[in-house]
Amino acid sequence: MLSMGGDQVEEAVAHAAKVLRAAVGLDWSVRAGGLDWSCLETAEHIAGDLVAYAGQLTGRAQDAYVPFEIAFDEGAGPEDAIRVIESTGGLLSAVVRTTPPGVRAYHPYPHGSADAVGFAAMGVAEVLLHTYDIAQALGVDAKPPAALCEAVLAWLFPQVPPARAPEDHWATLLWATGRGTLPGRPRLDKWRWHNALSIPAGRIALREVSPAAAADLAAGGPGGLTWIEGGPFDGTRRAAEMVTKAYASGVHRPEWGMFALVRAEDEVAVGGMGFHGPPDEEGIAEVGYDLAVGARGRGYASEALDSLSAWALARPELSALLALIEPANEPSQRVALRASYVRASDRGDLRAYLRRG
Repeated sequence: MLSMGGDQVEEAVAHAAKVLRAAVGLDWSVRAGGLDWSCLETAEHIAGDLVAYAGQLTGRAQDAYVPFEIAFDEGAGPEDAIRVIESTGGLLSAVVRTTPPGVRAYHPYPHGSADAVGFAAMGVAEVLLHTYDIAQALGVDAKPPAALCEAVLAWLFPQVPPARAPEDHWATLLWATGRGTLPGRPRLDKWRWHNALSIPAGRIALREVSPAAAADLAAGGPGGLTWIEGGPFDGTRRAAEMVTKAYASGVHRPEWGMFALVRAEDEVAVGGMGFHGPPDEEGIAEVGYDLAVGARGRGYASEALDSLSAWALARPELSALLALIEPANEPSQRVALRASYVRASDRGDLRAYLRRG
């Protein structure tokens, strides 16, 4: 799996320190890249982001940023700035490693929260990109390891078609953040990264599965989750394969892919649920779901489907959800009915159930 965590934060900070130390003797008062900050102010921003992300997680902030900031001491120079980046990077990496699964803290983009992996990915992105901004102004090379760029793209930019070759991951990340150009793609003047969505559903939380986690599930891994015995079921792995293929083809739409069903009480994953793609031209999206055998018969799927459907039907582009179920699969049909779906005309050999907004 394209891992993202404390190790990747440390790797990004080590890369930044190496790049920036090569420019210690240069003039850090010049403006960094396309920013309004000087190089020294940009370094202060990197350190500020790293410690702020750590503070969000340790403070379990839910509604806003924890109200503090850091500043370099008066007279601090480039070497001092690098040492602060190393120190604050160590804080974030330690916090990411020790934050329990399921903990989310406030971040505005795009749904108001992120988990520890999300904050690690944002920290890595801030370090790589702003190191580039400084290096560009000072005339030193700042190309980071390709695997780091690939991981940031897979965790934070699932809407961006991935690069075809390892040497292109950095150029793709620069394009995705408005810093570069790519053949056949218009230059971006606005951009946002995407933290995975989490939807509460009573005893279950629906956790959006990123392309990075989906690839691991499709290959037989756990996708970064702790699974109930016997899980994940075959349907979950097939759904993960669909997400992986859609991402590789450049057609994956965040939020319209796969969600893991995770028990709120113990953070154990019990199944998968999600969409076969975004709404079609009629505003209809197809939904699918399955549970590991050991989690069946407890109402988890009905609770999750009801919550996911309510969330989706509040979206303006969606008018109805469709579930297609084999006639012999009576438990899945009961799940749909309990989640307020109604029987519709059969589609070929499958029974159809609809829920409208």
